Amino acid sequence: MEFCSSTTVTAQKFFQWKPAAAFFFPCTGSLPIAHYLKPFKGIQQSSFTTSPRRFVHPKYLPCEKVITRFVASAAPAPVDSSVGDKLPTDIQVTETPEPNSRVRLSVEVPAAVCDDCYRRVLKELMKRSKVPGFRPGKNVPEDILIGYVGKEIVKKAVVESILERTLPHAMSSVSGRALEDSIRISTKFPEMEKTYSSLKSLRYDVIVEVAPELKWIPEYGYKNLKIVVDIDKEIEAATAAEQEFSRRLKALGALRIVTDRGLELGDVAILDISATTIKQDESTPKTIPSAESKAFQFDTEDGDRVLPNFLIAITGMKRGETKSFPYVFPDSWKQEDLRGVRAQFTVECKELFYRDLPELNDSLADKILNGCTTIEEVKRILLQNFLELEQTAKEQATDNAILDQLHKMVEVEIPPSLFEEQGRQLYGAQLLQIQANRKLDEQQLASLSSPKAVKNFLENNRENITSIIKQNLAVGDIFKRENLQILTDDLVKEIENSIAEFKQHNQEYDEERVKAQVQEVLEGAKVLEWLRERAEIQYITK
Repeated sequence: MEFCSSTTVTAQKFFQWKPAAAFFFPCTGSLPIAHYLKPFKGIQQSSFTTSPRRFVHPKYLPCEKVITRFVASAAPAPVDSSVGDKLPTDIQVTETPEPNSRVRLSVEVPAAVCDDCYRRVLKELMKRSKVPGFRPGKNVPEDILIGYVGKEIVKKAVVESILERTLPHAMSSVSGRALEDSIRISTKFPEMEKTYSSLKSLRYDVIVEVAPELKWIPEYGYKNLKIVVDIDKEIEAATAAEQEFSRRLKALGALRIVTDRGLELGDVAILDISATTIKQDESTPKTIPSAESKAFQFDTEDGDRVLPNFLIAITGMKRGETKSFPYVFPDSWKQEDLRGVRAQFTVECKELFYRDLPELNDSLADKILNGCTTIEEVKRILLQNFLELEQTAKEQATDNAILDQLHKMVEVEIPPSLFEEQGRQLYGAQLLQIQANRKLDEQQLASLSSPKAVKNFLENNRENITSIIKQNLAVGDIFKRENLQILTDDLVKEIENSIAEFKQHNQEYDEERVKAQVQEVLEGAKVLEWLRERAEIQYITK
């Protein structure tokens, strides 16, 4: 029976869902884009914070100078001349903003650069080709070499050489802003071959997703947050400690069969429960699977936590008796599709017990809580423990309320790749949880991991994924705006603890990934602490 409601917060630490495939240049036999963006030493940290980090750091571009800011315009942009492979003349790059935090880079490669690439290709072919009648490495007339290798092959090689040399220069204009794995050369390869053949120059377009720009409404509104936090009365320390004491005391008692009366408060009943929707208009009543249960152990002291007013409807039932009654699910019910639904419940009382509890005195103290000598001591320790839990729960609820308000205060165009990665991470964490709970076999896991299953998850959870991304971006923006800092010792300690946890469970890990995500976790905690200190917070117990 699924009536008993609870909320579980799961720490999804350092889970990384790898991309299904690398992104390749749109042409059979061509090179992947990663080939053109060769790594170099001298990594600099991006100033933009989000989770997960997806920004192309300068290590992915062979340039020493980092352009941290580039203002988009319709006019040709000058290109950083310090990129490793110096060109004989500058290329021109026009940056045009597009929807969803994307920009189009229109790259104009002049004839001088194309000719230089052509000469380099011929020189390389001359070294590698064994042309009949010529010794290896010796100069071969251009027309003979091209005839031996093939004109089309030479042309493809020249176009690829042009791309390999010019793409890093073109990408330098978005260095520090571009998202990893988001680069697309949108111009078809045959079009580039045709342009090169006719004009001996080249033009191509690159689509790249960039760091999204946040707009706060109102500006700096996060500095004056007014938060209302709903607190469940059951997390109040006094209530929770009393319930825990009662639970432990009941565990020391024995269940005795009731023979001469009906169900009362304090009893435990074994029930068979079923429910159907009440017929409305001409619709056919339908069973409610989540309400069906056989041999359900119902503790009357937990009545309202199981189903509000359910106890009232079955009070007085005797062993072997069956009762049918109408019930309307409350508007606050956890299953949205059942809220407000009118149902007809059928309940059969299979067994009925009362609790025979021992006399409450100090002799039970050690049995209720190991090490205690008096009932008063038991209650005091339980209350202290639940005070700590209450504080933790209130802080968690406060943080959730703050994050919920933050994502409503920002406007941002979310890049598709950022949405997909966040969604894949959530889905991956969900699969891990399912696997831990149910121990799925390989076939079940493969089915849940299929592209169709992932796509359905992304579509069905679009709103939730979008909210999480907006929260992460908002937190990162506040950390940067307010110049918040993390203590190095705290960072090092948390990294060591996380790596130790991986080693303890014999799990593989990427150390750089762990470091980045630990930093993001600490940055997020720092921002939430900063916001709590400045927010006007009102707690309402329900």
